[in-house]
Amino acid sequence: MPHDRYISPFSTRYASDEMQYVFSEENKFRTWRRLWIALARAEQRQGIAITDEQIAELEAHAEDINYEDAEKREREVRHDVMSHVYAYGLQCPKAAGIIHLGATSCYVGDNTDVLNMHKALEIVERKLLNVIALLADFADRYKELPCLAYTHIQPAQLTTVGKRATLWLNEFCMDYEEVRHRMDTLALLGSKGTTGTQASFLELFGGDEAKVDAAERDIAEAVGLSRVVPVSGQTYSRKMDYQVASVLSGIAQSASKFAYDLRLLSSFKEMEEPFEKKQIGSSAMPYKRNPMRCERIDALARYVIADALNPALTASCQFFERTLDDSANKRIAMAEAFLAVDAILGILLNVCDGLVVYESIIRKRVMAELPFMATENIMMDAVKRGGNRQELHERLRRHSLDAARHIKAEGGENDLIDRLCGDPAFGLNKAEMEALLQPERYTGRSAQQVSTFLRDVVGPLLKGHEDLLGEHYNLTV
Repeated sequence: MPHDRYISPFSTRYASDEMQYVFSEENKFRTWRRLWIALARAEQRQGIAITDEQIAELEAHAEDINYEDAEKREREVRHDVMSHVYAYGLQCPKAAGIIHLGATSCYVGDNTDVLNMHKALEIVERKLLNVIALLADFADRYKELPCLAYTHIQPAQLTTVGKRATLWLNEFCMDYEEVRHRMDTLALLGSKGTTGTQASFLELFGGDEAKVDAAERDIAEAVGLSRVVPVSGQTYSRKMDYQVASVLSGIAQSASKFAYDLRLLSSFKEMEEPFEKKQIGSSAMPYKRNPMRCERIDALARYVIADALNPALTASCQFFERTLDDSANKRIAMAEAFLAVDAILGILLNVCDGLVVYESIIRKRVMAELPFMATENIMMDAVKRGGNRQELHERLRRHSLDAARHIKAEGGENDLIDRLCGDPAFGLNKAEMEALLQPERYTGRSAQQVSTFLRDVVGPLLKGHEDLLGEHYNLTV
């Protein structure tokens, strides 16, 4: 590996080999040749004078791309598609005259981009399903474990560890539905010609519109994506890129929310991401267990969310039937959005596969706050004993403020229960008070909500995808 020039961290640190191949030169140019073969076959089927021998020659060289010839030609003509038409023709002299017949550059460029996005979405779908499955198992395992719930990052009431996990899980399920929708509706450009009118193909087929349509259907079938855009200029609408990037941004948003929550829980010492035996948390502080995986998720997520603006701006400034200020931008923006999301999902798989829960710390933190949260139950119990609700509420308010001041200003423990036991207005002794301080009494329908959500939402989503599950991901850095 050269060390004297810039190399993308997606290639060396973050993205998987699988996703990198989708956006590789090798895959792109092999796909171009698949499309040229599909075009030749479709044209032959509709009566154009293309021989089986010519198609066989094209197929024989579908994958052994002569890069040096293409690169040399591109330096001369400054056109990547025509350079590869030329290089392919050198390998296929009998078929050279019919390569790219009737097509424009976007025939290979745009159709390849769509096919690559679809393949990349398949990888995203598989990894997202595995993240969902891991979080579902986690939610079920901890559905009854009480923990503090927060509003404004302040203790509010109790929830359960499993119920909180369903909040993360629900957003990933929403993302999955968006991924599936995009995969189901993604459409090829097809064979539309220079300005989208199919004029060159109409000329090629002697004015027979049925043959133009049939050839386009054959091409789509040959490359495995049946949908074709109904109308276009020279390119498919760049809004399609934006729609795909928006799905990726959505995944990044969900992942970032999960990672931020886990970083806060790590600070509370309630939960942690995995941490290897020899992992170093800090160069200066040997005791540190920094949440580097989740920090990396948040860092990459910001990149994806910001990157989604690129195709939005590109889509907004495409003049008439075609302009070329999309090309340089989209080849970076779309590929790197996928590479970043691939990295995010890999880290998520690693984290969700080894989440650490410290039940004792969770219980300790719950019990430190529970007296405040139990005040309504204490008040209601005292009312049943004949107390005045309004008077009791005021007494609870004053005792709670005094207890909070004791904790914050004096560094003391929560002594609210002792204060209430010493107030005859409540008529409760210490044992009766402590009987009300059972965390399980204050989690509402958390456990049932988890079970229902897993049964009615997650279960059906995962059903039929069992062959894709069980994926594990080891971080290399």
